Amino acid sequence: MKQTDDLTLKFNELNTHDLAAVLGLTIKKDEENKIVTFLCQLSAYTDNSQFNVSYNAPSSTGKSYIPTEIARLFPPEDVMELAYCSPTAFFHDNGKYDKTTNTNTINLSRKIIIFLDQPHTELLARMRPLLSHDKKEIVLKITDKNDKNGMRTKNILMIGYPSVIFCTAGMRIDEQESTRFILLSPEIDQEKIRQGISATIKRESDNALYDAWLAENAERKLLKERIIAIKKQGIEEIKISAYQSIEDRFFTKSKILKPRHQRDIKRLISIIKSIALLNLWWRERNGNIIFANDSDITQAFDLWEKISVSQELNLPPYVYHLYKEVVLTAWYEKNMKRFGQIIGRGDTLGLTRQEILQKHFNVYGRMMDGYQLRQQILPMLEMTGLIIQEQDQQDKRKVLIYPTTQMMDFLKNSVGAAGEGK
Repeated sequence: MKQTDDLTLKFNELNTHDLAAVLGLTIKKDEENKIVTFLCQLSAYTDNSQFNVSYNAPSSTGKSYIPTEIARLFPPEDVMELAYCSPTAFFHDNGKYDKTTNTNTINLSRKIIIFLDQPHTELLARMRPLLSHDKKEIVLKITDKNDKNGMRTKNILMIGYPSVIFCTAGMRIDEQESTRFILLSPEIDQEKIRQGISATIKRESDNALYDAWLAENAERKLLKERIIAIKKQGIEEIKISAYQSIEDRFFTKSKILKPRHQRDIKRLISIIKSIALLNLWWRERNGNIIFANDSDITQAFDLWEKISVSQELNLPPYVYHLYKEVVLTAWYEKNMKRFGQIIGRGDTLGLTRQEILQKHFNVYGRMMDGYQLRQQILPMLEMTGLIIQEQDQQDKRKVLIYPTTQMMDFLKNSVGAAGEGK
C-alpha cells in the first residue's frame, strides 16, 4: 500500500485534455488521433482489453509519425516497429522454434506492434482471429521453403493479444479488417502543416539541443515514468460497474443499429478501460482488477463522438473529409446558381472526375492520383451510399458523380448561411 501511496503523491490524475497537452510537445494538433493512439498502446498492458488502430492516408501526411512518436514514450522492449513485412515473414522471423514439434511459438502478450507503410492487408487477414480476440492461443499453418526438402508445412502458435497499429497509404481496406480497427487519418489542414514545419525547423536546426529539451521536460518525463509504473502494476482485468450508463448513451446516439456496432462497442469499452488504466491509482481496486468510473465513461464517449462518424460509415477519416470538403463543395458550387430550379436529383448537374481532381487541388494544394480516385475512393463512397456514379447521357464516355445524402438540406443550409454572411 505504501508504494501506491507514494505514486499518488508523484503522479496526478490525468484526463484526456491533459494527456493531449503532453503529447502535443511533439505532435501538433491531431488531438483525437494522438489520444486514441496513446490509449491503444497503453491498452497493451491489460490481459484482454487491447484494441487496434488503422491509419489510412496518402503518402507524406504523417500517418506513421503519430504512432512511432508516441511509441518513444513506451519501454523499447515492448514495441515492435515493422517496415515492409510479407505475410509469411512475420511468422518466420518472430518467436521461438521447436524442431521436435515443428512449431514456431510467438508470444505477443502485452506487446505493441506497429506496421509501417504496409502496401497490403494480407498479413492482417491471417491475424484476424488474434485481432478480434477470438482465442488467446491460435494455431496457423504456413508453408516454409527448405533447400533440401522443398516446401514443407510449419506450425505457428500465437499467444496473447497485442495492441496493433497498421499504417498504409492504401485507402481500400477489407471490411473484415476495418471492423477490427479504429480507422484514423492524420489532419492535413494548413494550420497543422504550419505547426509541423515550425517543429521540424526547431528539431533539425539542432538535434542535440532539441532532444535535451524534450528529455528534460518534466511532464513528458512523468508520463514515461507513469507508463512504466502502470506496466509494473500487472493489471489483469478492468471492470465497469456502471454498464447500464454505457448502454443508454450508446443506444441514444445510435438510432439505426448496424452489424459493425457490435464491434464498435468493444472499441469504445476498450477506450473506457484504457482511460481507467491511465489513472489506476485513483480507481477502485481488488488485487489485479480495477474498476472504471463515470469520468472514464464520459471522457471515452466525448472522444468517440469526435471519431464515430467515419467509423460508422466504415471510411477512413481522410476519405470522409474529402467527401465533405471536395465532392460536396464542388457539387454545390456547380449547382448553386440553379438552386431555385432544382426539384430532385434528376435536376442537378453531376461532377466529372476531372472536376473533383481540380477541386481537390484547390482545397489541398496538391494533385490527387487519378487512379486512386477512380479505383479506391469513389468505389468506397459509392459503397457507403454517399454518392452515385452514372453515365453522362450526353457523352457516354464520361461518368458523372452525384452526392446522395440530404442534398436539399445541404443546398438550403448553404444558401441560408451565405445569405446570413452578406
